[in-house]
Amino acid sequence: MAYPTDPMDLPLPPRRLAGLALLDAVQQSQRGALMPWSAVMLGLGVALYFARPAEPQAFAYALCGGVLCIGIALALWRREVLGPLGAALALVALGFVGAGARSHQVAGPVLEFRYYGPIEGRVVGVDRSASDALRLTLDQVRLDDLNPARTPLRVRVSLHGEGRGPPPAPGMIVMMTGHLAAPAGPAEPGGFDFQHHAHFLSLGGVGYTRTPLVLLEDRAPGAARLFHLRLRMSAAIQDRIAGQPGAFAAAVLTGDRSGLDATSLEAMRVSNIAHLLAISGLHMGLLTGFVYAALRQILALIPALALRYPIRKWAAVVALAAGAFYLALSGGNVATERAFIQVAVMFTAVLLDRRAITLRSVAIAGIIVLLHRPETLLSPGFQMSFAATAALVGVFGALRGAVWVQGWPKWAKGLFALLVSSAVAGAATAPYSAVHFNQVSIYGLIANLLTVPVMGSVIIPGAVLAALLWPLGLSGPVWRVMDWGLSWILGVAERVAALPGAVEAVPTPANWTLGVVTMGALFVLLWQGRARWLGAVPVGVALLMWSGDGRPDVLISDSGRLVGVMHDGLRGLSRARGDGFVAGIWLENDGDRATQEGAAARPVWQAAGQGAQAAIADWTIWHGAGRSALPEAEAACATHDIVILSEPAPEGAMARAAADLRARLSAAHPVALPPAAPCHVIDGPLLAQTGAMALDPGEGGLTITTARMEQGDRVWSPAIR
Repeated sequence: MAYPTDPMDLPLPPRRLAGLALLDAVQQSQRGALMPWSAVMLGLGVALYFARPAEPQAFAYALCGGVLCIGIALALWRREVLGPLGAALALVALGFVGAGARSHQVAGPVLEFRYYGPIEGRVVGVDRSASDALRLTLDQVRLDDLNPARTPLRVRVSLHGEGRGPPPAPGMIVMMTGHLAAPAGPAEPGGFDFQHHAHFLSLGGVGYTRTPLVLLEDRAPGAARLFHLRLRMSAAIQDRIAGQPGAFAAAVLTGDRSGLDATSLEAMRVSNIAHLLAISGLHMGLLTGFVYAALRQILALIPALALRYPIRKWAAVVALAAGAFYLALSGGNVATERAFIQVAVMFTAVLLDRRAITLRSVAIAGIIVLLHRPETLLSPGFQMSFAATAALVGVFGALRGAVWVQGWPKWAKGLFALLVSSAVAGAATAPYSAVHFNQVSIYGLIANLLTVPVMGSVIIPGAVLAALLWPLGLSGPVWRVMDWGLSWILGVAERVAALPGAVEAVPTPANWTLGVVTMGALFVLLWQGRARWLGAVPVGVALLMWSGDGRPDVLISDSGRLVGVMHDGLRGLSRARGDGFVAGIWLENDGDRATQEGAAARPVWQAAGQGAQAAIADWTIWHGAGRSALPEAEAACATHDIVILSEPAPEGAMARAAADLRARLSAAHPVALPPAAPCHVIDGPLLAQTGAMALDPGEGGLTITTARMEQGDRVWSPAIR
């Protein structure tokens, strides 16, 4: 009797044969369409890392290494059947490990106290804050009497006051006297975590100064050349195009937004054309596409070249070089890097005689970005850019070869393409815009239809022509044409933003909503066959369940100086002034466009001595901000269930109550508190430890969730530090 000598020839049990047959059938049905899932699996691994409540230990990384090896072994063992499964496991593990490695790589010291004194550093970034103040990012930081080992790698300082000293320029070493503190935590539990964002920027301190800058050392020759060139070009552009159109041109062409004022930015956001400011796929595609098409047409006019040489590939190389220069000039931020990678993949496909624009090229760009900067997965720029690009490629791929449009005239096809691209991109990015910015632009499609063609046919081609004619002194007419186009775009933004009901506020949904929408949409886009439409089910369910009903009943700021109570679907604030940034975030997340003053005027809070009182369910709350409220705190504790103070609780029973609550909240999960006599005390030191709080009364008592609980013990959280 002969026995097989190759393990691959050994017979398999019937159940295993059936399982392998099913896998093989699925793979055969998806043959040629599995590659885009690679980026999805890598992103899933990155998401799993960031979703963990605690920083992974060595065992978790060892386990991922084992999964990676098993995945590779499976892919090599039975490539035809188990290859996709093995590759998926390996990519998930790689994404997890890559995100962890990146997180530890960028870690740096963070200020552990509020600092006031001299701040010295080298200028490496110039932009504007949300309050429209000029803002500097400094490295090579030196702080008075602070050990270099504990000094942040970078700090960011907003410039306030009248005299600012010399205009800041890249590479300058400057000094000022200012305030610095560690990056703030979430404004509410589960909200946007600026500490996480700052961690990946290596920002260990943020603050402001009201004193003029003192120039210690000018830019060294040859230092920060591209940064210096960018700001010089920005200034030159704004000299040729005055006002906000010039600032807009500088932002589009060099990435310098410091000249744009808050009014123009808000108008563009409300009209949903703020993406025209970001140097992303649209700008990179228009620029490189114009260079590619123009050069190819010029070379085609020379028969000796057109008939003998691959002018299409020559044009692709030049366009790619133009895109690389644009990337370097703009500062190389994440959005521009992502756009350049997508363009590079496209032109590489042209050089290799492959189809240039496919879902595979989008997936390759996603893989490169996630391997380089895994944290971008959580950013709105990454999500919206790839959502729009993938949706456009998928829809236009489905329309390729459609018989019913072949007989249309060129102008009708162009108009149809513009309508479809604007509608598809708007629909694809709408869920992400609603989650991250809590608003949906009602007239965004109209604004994009009126502005995007001007950007593609006037602004970007004009910029290329101006760059070519600038050294010859012949660029004046081009700047005037660009001025007209830029003024048109800003005018459309202002008029659309001024329309009644131009923007609809949207409440923040449950945390799982966006993930379910994304996975369902990816299944519809990437899966082959009619089964793809099953992905529409989770998308529909998530959108139908999108509501603000899960918003906390009570929110307390981490300073203890502001409390918000929900009543009849609207949040009333305890104070009309103070903690305005936090108040704005709360109201935005509620889907409420009221101002802090308007929310404070709602009949939720009543004055009670030096404080204010409110009721929620069967609980009564007394809030006292500042030292003036402390003498009334004990009396308030005798008549209210919860007393919230911004200062340390008075010695005695109240201090013991605050200490008892502090011990209870040391757990890593929400805590339910029963009614207490005389009251529960939440004071300033407790909030400094826990961060912002959310309170939800229920049958089991008062459920308290803190920002630190939601953050977990991560590299960027104060608990780890």
